[in-house]
Amino acid sequence: MNKSDANRGLNGLAILLTGLPGAGKTTIARALSQAIQLHHRRDVTLLDGDEVRQLLSSELGYSKEHRRLNVLRHAFIAAELCRYGAVVISALIAPYAADRREMRYMASARGRFVEIYLSTPLAVCEQRDPKGLYARARAGKLAHMTGVDDPYEAPQLPELELDTSKFGVEECVSRITEYLGLAPR
Repeated sequence: MNKSDANRGLNGLAILLTGLPGAGKTTIARALSQAIQLHHRRDVTLLDGDEVRQLLSSELGYSKEHRRLNVLRHAFIAAELCRYGAVVISALIAPYAADRREMRYMASARGRFVEIYLSTPLAVCEQRDPKGLYARARAGKLAHMTGVDDPYEAPQLPELELDTSKFGVEECVSRITEYLGLAPR
């Protein structure tokens, strides 16, 4: 039996990793994807915010409405994949609570939805600054930077909250898989 056969008949699972730029969303999403595939033989689709924006949303800017459209595109893809029993991980800033609620609504219609808030403090994210975005925003060379001149509405009731300044990647993945009931067998 191949992995796609193993997914048939299973409930879909959409996981949203949300947080400020530099919080560790992509890093944790990649490690989580590998852990689920390795220990549970489930197909996992990783929807990285930067990759989806580049490939499917390149015409969008960073206005509130364009950010909403980008989140809804993630939600649509996640919901469609959940319909077929897939595990989908979206590593996405998704700065607005209303958009995350809409994503939850769309994905929940097809499977389980779990919101994981990487609550890493802004100061830590700025210190990491893997793409130099915070430095550019603080220098006035980049507008609409989430956490600097655009808001990030922190989730009020995520299923799980992890501060990556306190927990390393392995610990975060362990806590997530434990919460999901997907701890290594």
